[in-house]
Amino acid sequence: MVRKATEMRKPILIILIFISGILAQSESKIIVGYFTSWSVYGRDYHVSNIPADKVTHINYAFANIADGKIALGDPYADIDRFYPGDSWDTDSLRGNFHQLILLREDYPHIRTLISVGGWTWSSQFPAVASNDSTRARFASSCIDFVREYSFDGVDIDWEYPGPEDRRNFTLLLAELRRQLDSLELAEGRDYLLTIAAPAGPSRINNIEVDSIGVYLDWANIMSYDYHGPWGGSGDSLTNFNAALYPSAANPLGEPFRSSFNQSATIDTLLALGLPRDKIVLGLPFYGRGYAFVDGGINGLYSEYDGPPSFGTWENGVFDFDDLHANYIGMSGYERFWNEDAFVPWLFNSATGTMISYDDTMSIGEKARYIMSENLAGAMFWEFTCDEDEMLLDKLKEVLESGTSIETGHSLLPQNFDISAYPNPFNPAVTISIEGVGDGSPLPVNVEIYDVNGRRIAQLPVGEGLVPSRTTGDHKGLPYETTWRPAPSLPSGVYLVRAKFGDNTFQKKITYIK
Repeated sequence: MVRKATEMRKPILIILIFISGILAQSESKIIVGYFTSWSVYGRDYHVSNIPADKVTHINYAFANIADGKIALGDPYADIDRFYPGDSWDTDSLRGNFHQLILLREDYPHIRTLISVGGWTWSSQFPAVASNDSTRARFASSCIDFVREYSFDGVDIDWEYPGPEDRRNFTLLLAELRRQLDSLELAEGRDYLLTIAAPAGPSRINNIEVDSIGVYLDWANIMSYDYHGPWGGSGDSLTNFNAALYPSAANPLGEPFRSSFNQSATIDTLLALGLPRDKIVLGLPFYGRGYAFVDGGINGLYSEYDGPPSFGTWENGVFDFDDLHANYIGMSGYERFWNEDAFVPWLFNSATGTMISYDDTMSIGEKARYIMSENLAGAMFWEFTCDEDEMLLDKLKEVLESGTSIETGHSLLPQNFDISAYPNPFNPAVTISIEGVGDGSPLPVNVEIYDVNGRRIAQLPVGEGLVPSRTTGDHKGLPYETTWRPAPSLPSGVYLVRAKFGDNTFQKKITYIK
């Protein structure tokens, strides 16, 4: 019988066993790492040091712009530096570019992109984007460049388009995509086009976010350097380099209080029309420090006076490797964690130094955020900051696990069970958990997630789950709470997650209205 449109369909819950405890994603995530040409000097870090088995793409930073065309940024490091096995013949390719070719031979999954511009070399972008002729000239030079040096694509790192560049930036990307498409047809292979996109609200406004996605394979969001020791109205106090979420304790006014964090940036880009599968979240593998800090919350949200007169390679900037080896928990540097922002910081009260940074805990949280939002993946700046690969290992672990949910470490009780019942015509769903507790109220956290790992409900359980009057067939009393799905919730598969202590119970349910 066909139901009339006016007849209300009642919600039904069907329980499915969830064996693995993992929310699978439909496809693997991108992991983009930036390799800098200057790494081969003082840092003594070379292409051969790249952990190619842990990334999917390598962005080479940077190429310059000269005479309206892409140009080598450091000719010696890029194409001339001699490595064992290289040839001294006049026409032979050496340097980092040759090393990248050799790396791809050993790791065929790797794709390499030439990043153009960056903070230092973006001044020529307004001119090359200004009209049809200059755009075509620049794009054509990029085609020649990727063919000559065997790159798999172009990454435009324009820092940053101004209001007057808004339309021209889109047209520049369109021309690059057009010429890359022609190259694809000629060579029978794909070529990538990506950008390094800004994260601040005012700079996002200078990009036609709703128009650029069609031309891009993805956008690497520079979701870091939200705050630093450079002063101004948004940086009058010590703050976080790359908070995942806003902090309730942040005393700054808007937009700095609510919008200068990674989740706010992603929400903005999504609202403006950039698809999820075109968004790659940027992660800093470094921290920023503040000097002459006295006050705040253990040095956070305190007045300061510039950056410290020391750092890993430049004053006030600290590689994670350096922080891990020489600062965290050492020489008076105490680690603190912000439960709102999901990031740590260090404070040395004796020296008045505060350092905002990311560690394995915050990188894990950000990777889970990528999974929960079903973004395309992660980008990090840059390889030399994490030579021990602690942050990269955590990032890869979470992104490859296919889950956005921490499942704890303890074994589940053998007799546990989760059920939902009883009446398919009742919009209030009872969640029952058996096999735990002794009859007293139990502090269990119950949450509902959708298939993308996004939390859609956290049940109000008060002191904990309430024991029911009957014992059921299992050892231990059943504990119950009630879920009332929002009327707007669509039919589909959902995950019930119940956690107490280190134990996590999970089960799939199918909700049909």
